[in-house]
Amino acid sequence: MGSVATETILRQPDIAYKPDYDKFQARRRLRLTTEPLKHVDLPSGFPEELKSDFVWEGEGLAQKYDWTYVLTDEQVQELESALEHFKSLNTSLGYISQETFPLPNLHAALRKVSHELHFGHGFKVIRGLPVERHSREDNIIMYAGLSSHIAPQRGRQDSKYNGETADVVLNHIKDLSSGPDSAHIGAPAYTADKQVFHTDSGDIVSLFALSTAAEGGKSRLASTWRVYNELAATRPDLIRTLSEEWPFENFGNAAQPYTERPLLYHQPAIFESPERVLLQYARRSFTGFGALPRSTTIPPITEAQAEALDAIHFLGEKYNVGLDFRQGDIQYVNNLAVFHARDGFTDTVEQQRHLVRLWLRDPEYAWKTPEPLKARWSQLFDGITPDSQVFPLEPYVRSSSNGSGEVKAGEQKMLR
Repeated sequence: MGSVATETILRQPDIAYKPDYDKFQARRRLRLTTEPLKHVDLPSGFPEELKSDFVWEGEGLAQKYDWTYVLTDEQVQELESALEHFKSLNTSLGYISQETFPLPNLHAALRKVSHELHFGHGFKVIRGLPVERHSREDNIIMYAGLSSHIAPQRGRQDSKYNGETADVVLNHIKDLSSGPDSAHIGAPAYTADKQVFHTDSGDIVSLFALSTAAEGGKSRLASTWRVYNELAATRPDLIRTLSEEWPFENFGNAAQPYTERPLLYHQPAIFESPERVLLQYARRSFTGFGALPRSTTIPPITEAQAEALDAIHFLGEKYNVGLDFRQGDIQYVNNLAVFHARDGFTDTVEQQRHLVRLWLRDPEYAWKTPEPLKARWSQLFDGITPDSQVFPLEPYVRSSSNGSGEVKAGEQKMLR
């Protein structure tokens, strides 16, 4: 008799964008009873424990670390003077820099903020920008100007605007699910839904609150390093899984439907750089979201990877600190050492949550970019000129989050 060829069909695990704790527990129990996970070691060179100010838990953190820097009246006046100075130059917003937006007195404090982001606890909130007495355009100028003293490089968040090639360096985070693009939304940033723990792209992610929700919308941060220590002590196999190759969905990219890289990176201490662990991922890359489901034609993730995704999310929830946004708050987060989430929220006609975002890098303090991330970092930061930068004044669904395959921002005003 001839042999019968058999084909193994790999299927995506039963996992969705919204983590299911019961499914996570069931998957964990099954793997622990059927696989020799207790004997798996940490990847070569990875530490058994990280020790640093980056290792923190939300409970009791407020008694140990004051993460809010409140602007004084004199500092607000300095910011407003810098705004008027920049506007007097009559140049495009891409030229906003420490030189064109001078803050001679506040500058030193903002450099300390950057140092805290790169060598301390990894996040800081600057409070007190007087949003209500300025126009949308002036608020964006002040936000970009202040941020240039913390991390002067702005990253590219979209490469198209109104159908034209552009370096869009500012993005609006707002619920657009009741608008004309609702059927095409492929990312939770444009809904009022809960966002699960993830990282953005770039070294520093910053959010500026133009207005807050009527209810909910709390920002939640968790220490990647605390989560690492927990897994290294209890489930080193998951550290190994996180440090191996994962198939990232490239939504809508026919030429390259997916890419492969690790989620977790280790950097040993070298010269003046301390030992570091870096995390970079977005859950929707492995589960899909809304109008951008995960393709069935690319390699699925494994059961181990599904467990690892849930493990880091639920540990993030366990150790998180919640930050209530106030109007005028600017949040800065080390996107390599701290990951973040957001509670769901409710808007009203009178009060709607509206944040704007910058992806930033400070060449003075920046961490070394891991080799597998260099291509992405090049997409973010290379080739951007002052004249190419675009600052949209109104929200739209950026191309990488748009399930329609095209982006039309309408006849909206933008700033260059």
